[in-house]
Amino acid sequence: MSEDMVLHVKGRILVGPEEARDELWVVGGRITFTRPPGAREVRTVEGWALPGLVDAHCHVGLDQHGPVAAEVAEKQALTDRDAGALLLRDAGSPSDTRWMDDRDDLPRVIRAGRHIARTRRYIRNYAHEIEPDQLVAHVGQEARRGDGWVKLVGDWIDRGAGDLTPCWPREAVEAAIAEAHRLGARVTAHCFAEDSLRDLVEAGIDCIEHATGLTEETIPLFAERGVAIVPTLVNIATFPDLAAGGQAKFPDWSAHMRRLYERRYDTVRAAWDAGIPVFVGTDAGGSLPHGLVAAEVAELVTAGIPPLDALSATAWGARDWLGRPGLTEGAPGDLVVYASDPRADVRVLAAPRRVVVGGKVVA
Repeated sequence: MSEDMVLHVKGRILVGPEEARDELWVVGGRITFTRPPGAREVRTVEGWALPGLVDAHCHVGLDQHGPVAAEVAEKQALTDRDAGALLLRDAGSPSDTRWMDDRDDLPRVIRAGRHIARTRRYIRNYAHEIEPDQLVAHVGQEARRGDGWVKLVGDWIDRGAGDLTPCWPREAVEAAIAEAHRLGARVTAHCFAEDSLRDLVEAGIDCIEHATGLTEETIPLFAERGVAIVPTLVNIATFPDLAAGGQAKFPDWSAHMRRLYERRYDTVRAAWDAGIPVFVGTDAGGSLPHGLVAAEVAELVTAGIPPLDALSATAWGARDWLGRPGLTEGAPGDLVVYASDPRADVRVLAAPRRVVVGGKVVA
């Protein structure tokens, strides 16, 4: 496809949950709904078009052992792209992936910098491992390095206690979140368990990852404060295997992880019913492969979220939350085309007909 080729997409252009148009064009990498005059070359693609899907929790440049080489990170990004995920919120990575911004064939990445964890309280080689008196400085550093987000590790196994416990005292997270907000960044935190949530939300956090520890006491607090969650249900599916592996050494932790797993769908549905914003994220790039965005949308539907709302959690609603445009006049020509209406059956997301980045058909 030459640089001056115009892409014509026709069929049903899903510009919103309830709004569709008949066609759009991509000229010079940008969307227009006005037929361009005098185009020398036009390629036409037909089907049901969505804005490029969002994976709001993944890790590009990371595997289960830590940072990876650039060619591995490239394969991760290409796998997400070919699955239709064209906007990635990288929720913590020790790798420098800024070189991806110069590639016009890869997904757009919104970085949260490197994870910030308590000393010896997270996966080795992933995070800055620090103590509470260093938290504000590290949050400021990552806020400046990232793309408007900072990632904390809110809880993790405490080997002395033999179970999940909060990583930070309340006063430390209050000061750290205030510093991030002063610098114009939002803050999210990894949280599996119950006990860290109230302090983080009352300290002003913007989002919680996983959020398996939500209870009937904390759900109203999240809803009142408008704190979003990214449940990563495809990751929570690994909890039974994790629990089995830790049973002999940490029986309390293992039992806790099983309980969180068993109530995972009820937790997500209760959060949704209360009005908590829920978005799609896969946690790909640690122990999970990339390219799971369709599976996570299907998991949200299994949890009881209406299909149209689960679709919005990776499409229109997710892009709005992250401050990125969808299929609007002048927006980047990043979209995915399907053979049938994904609003009728979200399983359609698993089989993109065409993937378009910057107006070029790349898959």
